[in-house]
Amino acid sequence: MKNSNFWKIVKITLPVFFGYIAIGIPFGIMLVKKGYPWWMAPVMSITMYAGAGQYLAVGLFAAGASFAQIAVAQLLINIRHIVYGLSLIDKLKDVKKWKPYIVFALTDETYALMTSTDLPEGEDAGRFYGTMAVLDQSYWILGSFIGAVAGTLIPFDFAGVDFALTALFAVLLIEQIKKSKDIIPPVIGICSTILCIALSRLNLIPGENILLIALCVGIVCLIIAKGNKRSAE
Repeated sequence: MKNSNFWKIVKITLPVFFGYIAIGIPFGIMLVKKGYPWWMAPVMSITMYAGAGQYLAVGLFAAGASFAQIAVAQLLINIRHIVYGLSLIDKLKDVKKWKPYIVFALTDETYALMTSTDLPEGEDAGRFYGTMAVLDQSYWILGSFIGAVAGTLIPFDFAGVDFALTALFAVLLIEQIKKSKDIIPPVIGICSTILCIALSRLNLIPGENILLIALCVGIVCLIIAKGNKRSAE
């Protein structure tokens, strides 16, 4: 890979670096505060690498949840990745041997970067997007490691620090809108989420399934909106 393209990837992933360090540290601290050894944080971040899924897993472990309960919970919280993968089939068709790793490392933030970054002319798709995924995972591993060690050695109040994840999503969303000039998907996503929260408050849908229901509603609305747009064209 050309040095210029490598440093371009580093620059592109900087928002993810700051976000993952900020939310990886609380994850590491939370893990050790639940009574688990510090080394579980980097091990989970290497082998599982699921962000919100890792936070959920620690809580389920501590609550003594069964394997089946953990599996179903992880499926519900990560099912959106199926949609991510389908939308990247054409873009990543030439990544070759990098494909298994990219599939494994496709987080929300990495997906946002891949969909908003064009492959430089003459660059290998696998090396380019694979390096992007490797850097993002390394940031998460580093953050969780720092948090686990810090939580073992010193007392630390991390209340509110996990808001960095929300801030990171907002930054990536703004970059995608600026690039695509298409506000329909985010508007649909926001409206679907607000609708499902309101329905949950009225006890019309189960609160624990808000994410899954909002995702399904958003996908259906997006398909309808895009279909109507194509028909009009």
